[in-house]
Amino acid sequence: MTRTEEFQELRPLLFSIAYRILGSVSEAEDAAPETWLRYQAAPAPAASARAFLSTVVTRISIDVLRSARVRREEYAGPWLPEPLLTDPYGDPARSAELADSVSMAALLLLERLTPLERAVFVLREVFAFGLPEIAAAVGRSEAACHQLAVRARRHMAAGRVRFDADREERERLAERFFGAFREGDVDGLADLLAADVRLVGDSGGKAPQVRPVVLGAANVLRVLASFVPLVAGNGGVAEPRQVNGRPGSVLRDRHGQVLSTWALDVVDGRIQTIRAVNNPDKLGHVGPVADAWEALRTATNRAHRPGPERARPDTSVIGDA
Repeated sequence: MTRTEEFQELRPLLFSIAYRILGSVSEAEDAAPETWLRYQAAPAPAASARAFLSTVVTRISIDVLRSARVRREEYAGPWLPEPLLTDPYGDPARSAELADSVSMAALLLLERLTPLERAVFVLREVFAFGLPEIAAAVGRSEAACHQLAVRARRHMAAGRVRFDADREERERLAERFFGAFREGDVDGLADLLAADVRLVGDSGGKAPQVRPVVLGAANVLRVLASFVPLVAGNGGVAEPRQVNGRPGSVLRDRHGQVLSTWALDVVDGRIQTIRAVNNPDKLGHVGPVADAWEALRTATNRAHRPGPERARPDTSVIGDA
Protein backbone atom coordinates (compact mmCIF):
# COMPACT_ATOMS: atom_id res chain seq x y z
CA MET A 1 0.00 0.00 0.00
CA THR A 2 1.35 3.44 -0.93
CA ARG A 3 1.64 6.29 1.55
CA THR A 4 -1.22 8.05 -0.21
CA GLU A 5 -3.45 4.99 0.18
CA GLU A 6 -2.45 4.59 3.83
CA PHE A 7 -3.25 8.22 4.55
CA GLN A 8 -6.62 8.11 2.81
CA GLU A 9 -7.58 4.91 4.64
CA LEU A 10 -6.73 6.47 8.01
CA ARG A 11 -8.04 9.96 7.28
CA PRO A 12 -11.47 9.40 8.98
CA LEU A 13 -9.68 8.35 12.19
CA LEU A 14 -7.32 11.33 12.01
CA PHE A 15 -10.20 13.79 11.58
CA SER A 16 -12.11 12.22 14.45
CA ILE A 17 -9.11 12.46 16.78
CA ALA A 18 -8.50 16.09 15.81
CA TYR A 19 -12.16 17.09 16.15
CA ARG A 20 -12.45 15.69 19.65
CA ILE A 21 -9.28 17.46 20.72
CA LEU A 22 -10.21 20.76 19.06
CA GLY A 23 -14.03 20.93 19.02
CA SER A 24 -13.78 22.54 15.59
CA VAL A 25 -14.61 20.98 12.22
CA SER A 26 -12.63 23.58 10.28
CA GLU A 27 -9.52 23.22 12.44
CA ALA A 28 -9.74 19.42 12.35
CA GLU A 29 -10.00 19.54 8.55
CA ASP A 30 -7.02 21.91 8.40
CA ALA A 31 -4.94 19.44 10.42
CA ALA A 32 -5.21 16.80 7.68
CA PRO A 33 -3.10 18.52 4.96
CA GLU A 34 -0.35 19.33 7.47
CA THR A 35 -0.39 15.72 8.70
CA TRP A 36 -0.08 14.49 5.12
CA LEU A 37 2.85 16.82 4.38
CA ARG A 38 4.77 15.56 7.41
CA TYR A 39 4.04 11.95 6.49
CA GLN A 40 5.10 12.56 2.90
CA ALA A 41 8.35 14.19 4.07
CA ALA A 42 9.28 11.36 6.46
CA PRO A 43 12.58 9.90 5.19
CA ALA A 44 11.68 6.25 5.79
CA PRO A 45 8.41 4.30 5.82
CA ALA A 46 6.84 4.16 9.27
CA ALA A 47 6.63 0.79 11.01
CA SER A 48 2.96 1.63 11.65
CA ALA A 49 1.20 4.23 9.52
CA ARG A 50 -1.60 4.42 12.10
CA ALA A 51 0.79 5.17 14.95
CA PHE A 52 2.83 7.69 12.94
CA LEU A 53 -0.16 9.59 11.56
CA SER A 54 -2.02 9.57 14.88
CA THR A 55 1.06 11.00 16.59
CA VAL A 56 1.39 13.76 14.01
CA VAL A 57 -2.28 14.79 14.05
CA THR A 58 -2.33 14.72 17.86
CA ARG A 59 0.70 17.01 18.12
CA ILE A 60 -0.71 19.40 15.53
CA SER A 61 -4.04 19.47 17.38
CA ILE A 62 -2.39 20.15 20.75
CA ASP A 63 -0.51 23.11 19.27
CA VAL A 64 -3.66 24.50 17.63
CA LEU A 65 -5.67 24.04 20.82
CA ARG A 66 -3.15 25.98 22.90
CA SER A 67 -3.55 29.04 20.67
CA ALA A 68 -7.32 28.53 20.32
CA ARG A 69 -7.73 28.66 24.12
CA VAL A 70 -6.67 32.32 24.09
CA ARG A 71 -9.23 33.19 21.40
CA ARG A 72 -11.99 31.33 23.22
CA GLU A 73 -11.35 33.31 26.40
CA GLU A 74 -12.16 36.48 24.41
CA TYR A 75 -15.16 34.97 22.60
CA ALA A 76 -18.38 37.00 22.60
CA GLY A 77 -20.94 35.08 24.66
CA PRO A 78 -21.07 31.31 25.24
CA TRP A 79 -18.71 29.21 23.13
CA LEU A 80 -20.02 25.96 21.66
CA PRO A 81 -18.17 23.44 19.48
CA GLU A 82 -18.69 23.58 15.74
CA PRO A 83 -21.61 21.24 14.98
CA LEU A 84 -20.72 17.85 13.55
CA LEU A 85 -23.41 16.15 11.50
CA THR A 86 -21.49 13.02 10.49
CA ASP A 87 -18.49 11.48 12.20
CA PRO A 88 -16.43 9.87 9.40
CA TYR A 89 -14.88 7.30 11.74
CA GLY A 90 -17.07 4.36 12.64
CA ASP A 91 -16.72 1.26 14.77
CA PRO A 92 -19.96 -0.77 14.95
CA ALA A 93 -18.88 -2.39 18.21
CA ARG A 94 -18.46 1.00 19.90
CA SER A 95 -20.95 3.21 18.07
CA ALA A 96 -22.75 4.35 21.24
CA GLU A 97 -19.47 5.26 22.98
CA LEU A 98 -18.24 7.18 19.93
CA ALA A 99 -21.51 9.11 19.72
CA ASP A 100 -21.33 9.98 23.43
CA SER A 101 -17.74 11.19 23.06
CA VAL A 102 -18.69 13.68 20.35
CA SER A 103 -21.79 15.11 22.06
CA MET A 104 -21.80 18.83 22.81
CA ALA A 105 -21.92 18.05 26.53
CA ALA A 106 -18.83 15.82 26.34
CA LEU A 107 -16.88 18.31 24.22
CA LEU A 108 -17.69 21.11 26.67
CA LEU A 109 -16.40 18.94 29.51
CA LEU A 110 -13.21 18.36 27.54
CA GLU A 111 -12.76 22.13 27.44
CA ARG A 112 -12.04 21.97 31.19
CA LEU A 113 -8.94 19.81 30.61
CA THR A 114 -5.47 20.97 29.72
CA PRO A 115 -4.48 20.30 26.09
CA LEU A 116 -2.31 17.34 27.16
CA GLU A 117 -5.04 15.86 29.37
CA ARG A 118 -7.54 16.27 26.58
CA ALA A 119 -5.31 14.56 24.00
CA VAL A 120 -4.50 11.67 26.36
CA PHE A 121 -8.18 11.22 27.29
CA VAL A 122 -9.27 11.18 23.64
CA LEU A 123 -6.62 8.67 22.59
CA ARG A 124 -7.05 6.42 25.63
CA GLU A 125 -10.77 6.52 26.44
CA VAL A 126 -12.29 7.15 23.01
CA PHE A 127 -9.95 5.36 20.60
CA ALA A 128 -8.41 2.78 22.99
CA PHE A 129 -4.78 3.54 22.18
CA GLY A 130 -2.23 1.83 24.41
CA LEU A 131 -0.03 3.82 26.78
CA PRO A 132 3.13 3.31 24.67
CA GLU A 133 1.36 4.79 21.61
CA ILE A 134 -0.01 7.69 23.66
CA ALA A 135 3.38 8.41 25.23
CA ALA A 136 4.94 8.63 21.78
CA ALA A 137 2.10 10.83 20.52
CA VAL A 138 2.28 13.45 23.29
CA GLY A 139 5.99 13.23 24.04
CA ARG A 140 5.64 12.16 27.69
CA SER A 141 6.57 9.03 29.63
CA GLU A 142 4.06 6.24 30.04
CA ALA A 143 3.88 6.97 33.76
CA ALA A 144 3.12 10.64 33.06
CA CYS A 145 0.43 9.66 30.52
CA HIS A 146 -1.14 7.34 33.07
CA GLN A 147 -1.39 10.22 35.55
CA LEU A 148 -2.78 12.53 32.85
CA ALA A 149 -5.41 9.90 32.00
CA VAL A 150 -6.39 9.46 35.66
CA ARG A 151 -6.83 13.22 36.16
CA ALA A 152 -8.78 13.57 32.92
CA ARG A 153 -11.14 10.71 33.81
CA ARG A 154 -11.73 12.23 37.24
CA HIS A 155 -12.62 15.65 35.76
CA MET A 156 -14.87 14.11 33.12
CA ALA A 157 -16.67 11.85 35.59
CA ALA A 158 -17.31 14.76 37.97
CA GLY A 159 -19.14 16.77 35.33
CA ARG A 160 -20.68 14.06 33.18
CA VAL A 161 -24.32 14.59 32.26
CA ARG A 162 -26.73 11.66 32.31
CA PHE A 163 -28.58 11.12 29.03
CA ASP A 164 -31.52 8.90 28.18
CA ALA A 165 -29.98 5.63 27.03
CA ASP A 166 -32.74 4.66 24.58
CA ARG A 167 -31.79 6.21 21.26
CA GLU A 168 -35.14 5.36 19.66
CA GLU A 169 -36.96 7.15 22.48
CA ARG A 170 -34.75 10.23 22.02
CA GLU A 171 -35.48 10.21 18.30
CA ARG A 172 -39.24 9.95 18.85
CA LEU A 173 -39.18 12.86 21.28
CA ALA A 174 -37.12 14.96 18.88
CA GLU A 175 -39.52 14.16 16.05
CA ARG A 176 -42.43 15.38 18.19
CA PHE A 177 -40.48 18.49 19.21
CA PHE A 178 -39.59 19.59 15.69
CA GLY A 179 -43.04 18.63 14.43
CA ALA A 180 -44.58 20.96 17.02
CA PHE A 181 -42.07 23.63 16.06
CA ARG A 182 -42.99 23.39 12.37
CA GLU A 183 -46.69 23.63 13.22
CA GLY A 184 -46.21 26.50 15.67
CA ASP A 185 -47.76 24.28 18.35
CA VAL A 186 -46.60 26.07 21.50
CA ASP A 187 -48.57 23.76 23.81
CA GLY A 188 -46.98 20.75 22.12
CA LEU A 189 -43.52 22.24 22.68
CA ALA A 190 -44.32 22.94 26.32
CA ASP A 191 -45.22 19.30 26.94
CA LEU A 192 -41.72 18.19 25.90
CA LEU A 193 -39.58 20.55 27.99
CA ALA A 194 -38.12 19.74 31.40
CA ALA A 195 -39.05 22.26 34.08
CA ASP A 196 -35.40 23.34 34.38
CA VAL A 197 -34.61 23.21 30.67
CA ARG A 198 -31.73 25.37 29.39
CA LEU A 199 -31.27 26.97 25.99
CA VAL A 200 -27.70 28.01 25.17
CA GLY A 201 -27.01 30.16 22.11
CA ASP A 202 -23.64 30.72 20.41
CA SER A 203 -23.69 33.64 17.99
CA GLY A 204 -20.15 34.92 18.54
CA GLY A 205 -21.66 38.40 18.20
CA LYS A 206 -22.23 37.75 14.49
CA ALA A 207 -25.90 36.70 14.30
CA PRO A 208 -29.22 37.50 15.96
CA GLN A 209 -28.95 36.00 19.39
CA VAL A 210 -31.32 34.56 21.87
CA ARG A 211 -30.26 35.57 25.33
CA PRO A 212 -26.96 33.70 25.75
CA VAL A 213 -28.41 31.31 28.34
CA VAL A 214 -32.17 30.98 28.88
CA LEU A 215 -33.33 29.04 31.94
CA GLY A 216 -36.67 27.46 32.79
CA ALA A 217 -39.52 26.07 30.70
CA ALA A 218 -41.54 29.31 30.50
CA ASN A 219 -38.58 31.40 29.33
CA VAL A 220 -37.34 28.81 26.84
CA LEU A 221 -40.85 28.39 25.46
CA ARG A 222 -41.02 32.15 24.85
CA VAL A 223 -37.80 31.96 22.82
CA LEU A 224 -39.01 28.94 20.84
CA ALA A 225 -42.29 30.70 20.07
CA SER A 226 -40.30 33.65 18.71
CA PHE A 227 -38.28 31.37 16.42
CA VAL A 228 -41.41 29.89 14.80
CA PRO A 229 -42.15 32.97 12.63
CA LEU A 230 -38.43 33.47 11.97
CA VAL A 231 -38.05 29.98 10.49
CA ALA A 232 -41.22 27.99 9.82
CA GLY A 233 -43.44 31.06 9.42
CA ASN A 234 -40.97 32.63 7.01
CA GLY A 235 -40.78 29.78 4.51
CA GLY A 236 -37.86 28.07 6.25
CA VAL A 237 -37.54 24.56 7.58
CA ALA A 238 -36.23 22.74 10.63
CA GLU A 239 -34.50 19.76 9.00
CA PRO A 240 -34.11 16.87 11.48
CA ARG A 241 -30.50 15.71 11.71
CA GLN A 242 -28.15 14.07 14.14
CA VAL A 243 -26.00 16.87 15.57
CA ASN A 244 -22.95 15.70 17.49
CA GLY A 245 -24.45 12.28 17.97
CA ARG A 246 -27.67 13.64 19.47
CA PRO A 247 -31.09 14.38 17.94
CA GLY A 248 -31.17 17.86 16.51
CA SER A 249 -31.95 19.98 13.50
CA VAL A 250 -30.48 22.22 10.84
CA LEU A 251 -32.61 25.38 10.61
CA ARG A 252 -32.74 26.72 7.06
CA ASP A 253 -34.24 29.88 5.58
CA ARG A 254 -36.69 29.91 2.66
CA HIS A 255 -33.75 29.60 0.22
CA GLY A 256 -32.43 26.48 1.93
CA GLN A 257 -29.46 28.29 3.47
CA VAL A 258 -28.32 27.50 7.00
CA LEU A 259 -29.47 29.74 9.86
CA SER A 260 -28.53 27.58 12.85
CA THR A 261 -28.09 24.10 14.20
CA TRP A 262 -29.84 22.83 17.32
CA ALA A 263 -28.77 19.84 19.40
CA LEU A 264 -31.05 18.37 22.07
CA ASP A 265 -30.10 16.64 25.31
CA VAL A 266 -32.87 14.37 26.60
CA VAL A 267 -33.18 13.24 30.24
CA ASP A 268 -36.11 11.31 31.74
CA GLY A 269 -38.20 11.71 28.60
CA ARG A 270 -37.93 15.50 28.50
CA ILE A 271 -35.66 17.96 26.71
CA GLN A 272 -33.11 19.13 29.25
CA THR A 273 -30.83 21.31 27.08
CA ILE A 274 -31.04 22.91 23.65
CA ARG A 275 -27.72 24.12 22.21
CA ALA A 276 -28.07 26.48 19.24
CA VAL A 277 -25.05 27.34 17.10
CA ASN A 278 -25.88 30.55 15.23
CA ASN A 279 -22.40 31.93 14.53
CA PRO A 280 -22.08 31.90 10.71
CA ASP A 281 -18.34 31.24 11.02
CA LYS A 282 -19.18 27.83 12.50
CA LEU A 283 -21.78 26.78 9.93
CA GLY A 284 -20.01 26.92 6.57
CA HIS A 285 -19.27 23.18 6.52
CA VAL A 286 -23.01 22.45 6.97
CA GLY A 287 -23.97 24.30 3.78
CA PRO A 288 -24.36 27.81 2.32
CA VAL A 289 -24.96 30.14 5.26
CA ALA A 290 -27.99 32.45 5.39
CA ASP A 291 -27.94 36.11 6.30
CA ALA A 292 -29.71 35.70 9.63
CA TRP A 293 -30.20 39.45 10.09
CA GLU A 294 -32.01 39.60 6.75
CA ALA A 295 -34.18 36.63 7.74
CA LEU A 296 -35.13 38.43 10.95
CA ARG A 297 -35.99 41.64 9.06
CA THR A 298 -38.04 39.70 6.50
CA ALA A 299 -40.00 37.85 9.19
CA THR A 300 -40.67 41.08 11.08
CA ASN A 301 -41.80 42.94 7.95
CA ARG A 302 -43.98 40.02 6.86
CA ALA A 303 -45.72 40.02 10.24
CA HIS A 304 -46.67 43.69 9.78
CA ARG A 305 -48.15 43.34 6.27
CA PRO A 306 -51.92 43.80 5.86
CA GLY A 307 -53.90 40.60 5.88
CA PRO A 308 -54.46 37.73 8.32
CA GLU A 309 -52.77 38.20 11.65
CA ARG A 310 -49.39 36.49 11.70
CA ALA A 311 -47.05 35.48 14.48
CA ARG A 312 -44.07 37.77 14.70
CA PRO A 313 -40.59 37.36 16.15
CA ASP A 314 -40.27 38.76 19.67
CA THR A 315 -37.39 41.19 19.19
CA SER A 316 -36.99 41.54 22.93
CA VAL A 317 -35.84 37.92 22.85
CA ILE A 318 -34.17 37.71 19.41
CA GLY A 319 -31.98 40.56 18.34
CA ASP A 320 -28.81 42.26 19.46
CA ALA A 321 -28.77 40.77 22.97
